Amino acid sequence: MFNDVVNFLNTIIWSNWLVWLCLGTGVFFSVIMKFPQVRLIKDMVKQLFGGGSSDSGVSSFQSFAMALGGRVGTGNIAGVASAIGFGGPGAVFWMWAIAFLGAGSAYIESALAQVYKEEMDGEFRGGPSYYIEKGLGQKWYGILFAISAIIACGFFLPGIQANSIASSMNTAFNIPTAATGAIVAVLLGLIIFGGVKRIGKAAEIIVPFMAIAYIIVAVIIIVLNLDKIPGVFQLIFSHAFSAKAATGAVLGQAIMWGVKRGIYSNEAGQGTGPIAAAAAEVSHPAKQGLVQAFSVYVDTLFVCSATAFMILITGMYNIYDEAGNILVENIAGVQPGPAYTQMALDTFIPGFGKGFVAIALFFFAFSTLMAYYYYAESNVAYIARNFKNHKLVFNVTRVLLLVMTFVGAINSTGAVWALGDVGVGLMAWLNIVAILLLTKVGVATLKDYEAQKKLGIDPVFNPEALGIKNADFWMRRLNKKK
Repeated sequence: MFNDVVNFLNTIIWSNWLVWLCLGTGVFFSVIMKFPQVRLIKDMVKQLFGGGSSDSGVSSFQSFAMALGGRVGTGNIAGVASAIGFGGPGAVFWMWAIAFLGAGSAYIESALAQVYKEEMDGEFRGGPSYYIEKGLGQKWYGILFAISAIIACGFFLPGIQANSIASSMNTAFNIPTAATGAIVAVLLGLIIFGGVKRIGKAAEIIVPFMAIAYIIVAVIIIVLNLDKIPGVFQLIFSHAFSAKAATGAVLGQAIMWGVKRGIYSNEAGQGTGPIAAAAAEVSHPAKQGLVQAFSVYVDTLFVCSATAFMILITGMYNIYDEAGNILVENIAGVQPGPAYTQMALDTFIPGFGKGFVAIALFFFAFSTLMAYYYYAESNVAYIARNFKNHKLVFNVTRVLLLVMTFVGAINSTGAVWALGDVGVGLMAWLNIVAILLLTKVGVATLKDYEAQKKLGIDPVFNPEALGIKNADFWMRRLNKKK
């Protein structure tokens, strides 16, 4: 009964309307800003390492690492495998498409998070709830997003990450899922009870290490199979626009699963990335907007592509239609998931795949769990900002997330993924509508940034000069300097 309700909600939330809304929004922002994801690549990298932290905010790189920790997770291994397993090789193209176009959406939402951020209890807070209330003047809408984000990031999504860690550790090392779940919960607790500063520092160490190690292994496999790369590209592009089930998956499935898993992985437009973006100490919102747009690239075009190429080079995948019928069977009886990546690696180094993927998943998923807690906490802070005892509220949130992490580790894979999809889809609907309504403000930040750069000035944000209201934090900062 419960699974039927969850599946019913997914059919409504993840209708074709949301898929086309995500793609269309990415196209709209990319065109209206003249494709900053291409024009301003150098600025993205420069701003990534520019600036430092402060007593209230983390550095741009720490904010990037926190957001990338949320983006680089189970979706990069299990999610990519699911996209191929249900959408065919063509789904990889649509993951690339939503990453490229989604960089435009990621810029807007992250810049808006900086514009309308607040300083609470000595820390920067921001994100969709804040810019919905201040930018649109709709507090009820902001509360609705906050509740959705707390439920999704605090209850639904942690289960996916914990479940992936537990199941892969069980497969690779025969460790009971309950034991893995308990260990993950304890380790996570040691970090999240230290607040955003400790989360930022942990992410700064874990995220680059895990992403680089994983990509290196993938690059080695690709280099050893350079002769197969043209065939892989041909497979991806031919299936991306095919309308025949005989080629692996129908066009609708390729788009649906590519966009769905692409958004789950890179989070562009979902509304979680801007929560991390708001925590950064910068002199202009555009700086963090560019950094977060770059993180979408790193997640999908590098890490997700690494997984996809390993799977497609080796042919270690099956393809299923929406009814669960097999369209293509290369590995008998194997369902879409981490097993595709594990088997792909095992074809090169027998016995290596299971252990390596299990360890990679641990680091990928653990960093995402840290990000999910911060996202949930920021939205709890938004709702409880007038409540005197913030620490009590945060501690309750931490305990509940740790409990859900353990529960997710011992739950069924299908159930946690379905719940996760509900959470991601709901946040995406609410956030994308909001950033479209705030287009004028978001675009203004980029125009102002570029105008100041042309004058040879290190951009400093003045919302009053741009006619932007309710950017209280920035006005207070400007008044202090006068």
